[in-house]
Amino acid sequence: MSTHVQKPGWLTVHVFNRFVAWLTRRGVSVWGSRVLAVRGRKSGQWRTTPVNLLTVDGRQYLVAPRGHVQWTHNMRAAGGGELHLGRRIEVFTATEVADDEKPPLLRAYLKRWKAEVGVFFNGVGPGSSDDELRRIAPDHPVFEITVTS
Repeated sequence: MSTHVQKPGWLTVHVFNRFVAWLTRRGVSVWGSRVLAVRGRKSGQWRTTPVNLLTVDGRQYLVAPRGHVQWTHNMRAAGGGELHLGRRIEVFTATEVADDEKPPLLRAYLKRWKAEVGVFFNGVGPGSSDDELRRIAPDHPVFEITVTS
């Protein structure tokens, strides 16, 4: 497993993510946005971050465009969390997707959100080959989520 993490720029952290999270907390989804809440693996405290919820063939996924970040480590430890959209809270369990299964999911994610997150995929885009997507798959955790309530 790679430990590659691409840090977002100041504009993303201080303007874009905060604005999307603010809208999402008020019940306005921006292209599938949700606020992910997952318990910290060390503190046990709830940690939140804005995410894009990907739906492919009726199944839902969370993709980590910036690599192995805190929420992905916490997700592995907790095995699930909550997705918030306004007052609506969906509790879910999460199963990590194997690297070999990621190419169509990464392609779908990039097709929808490349303008927002493409910089974190080192030149790989929705039109890239399966081999290129397979090459970057270890750097981008993907979780299939199953809503339990």
